[in-house]
Amino acid sequence: MSWFITNLTSAFLLPPLSLLLLLLAGIYLFYRQPKFARALCTSALVLLWIASTPYFAEGALHLLENQTHALTADSPKASAIVILGGGTYFHAPEYDNQDTVSEATLLRLRYGARLQRELNAPILVTGGKPLGNGTSEAHQMRTVLEEDFRIPARWTEDASDNTFENARYSYQTLQKAGIRDIYLVTHAWHMLRSAAAFRAAGFVVIEAPTCFTTRYQTNLLAFIPRAEALRDSKIFVHEVIGLLWYQAKLRIHG
Repeated sequence: MSWFITNLTSAFLLPPLSLLLLLLAGIYLFYRQPKFARALCTSALVLLWIASTPYFAEGALHLLENQTHALTADSPKASAIVILGGGTYFHAPEYDNQDTVSEATLLRLRYGARLQRELNAPILVTGGKPLGNGTSEAHQMRTVLEEDFRIPARWTEDASDNTFENARYSYQTLQKAGIRDIYLVTHAWHMLRSAAAFRAAGFVVIEAPTCFTTRYQTNLLAFIPRAEALRDSKIFVHEVIGLLWYQAKLRIHG
């Protein structure tokens, strides 16, 4: 299934569209089944409020992030660093209208560059062209690492369209170099799903998560709906659906 079809399908399962559809269903049924319709509308509004509230949205992400932990000096050692792509900043005006890495990818690259300086392990960047753009995410990542961070990327995996393929194609690349043990760099909320995919591909994974969800303090603002919280809720639901989908794929493929 193509990246576009997969994401189009998932859009109907993720907030806010899934909750808006639930609300529309309630409105449509209002005169036919008023009790059921009121229940649907109430549920949609309550869930939308919860999904848009930072306290609850961040708590949901913590459920994922608590399954991993930051790399420490006592963590096991690995032979290579694998940095996962996290999207593209298309036609960036300040970069001569060229495609470059997204904010999410840049945060992963920053931590990967730090690890390379500390551990002196070679880097593989992974990410293809899920939207058919001119340059792959991996190529964009290599360019930023080398030009902005002055860090070399030894391997570039640019054929993958999703995390499952990131893992499979990265293994094919590093297997040729005799490498199976890796530091895996991605967002903390993404680590549970990505680490499972990379282990299933054959890697020994040392988790190196970055960008944990933290808060300076909890006050009244944490309970007021905000657009950023809705984004966090979307990420959480997307990761849960992805975990269930990957488990199903792994069972099918044995």
